[in-house]
Amino acid sequence: MDITTIQLSKETKEKISSFGMKGESYEEILKRIYSLAVKEQLKEFLMSDEGFIPIEEAIKEADKKWPK
Repeated sequence: MDITTIQLSKETKEKISSFGMKGESYEEILKRIYSLAVKEQLKEFLMSDEGFIPIEEAIKEADKKWPK
């Protein structure tokens, strides 16, 4: 695994460390935070009502396209 160095303010470093558990590395903390952020983004995407139409409207549109 390649290792890199990133620069953070002391304030940011302290905030990140506040999410950690005893003995947990910054790498582990950041991976856990990233995983939670990805899940939150997916949840927001799936639960978004953007582009949503009520079922009644969808049925009317379907009946227009495919009359019985």
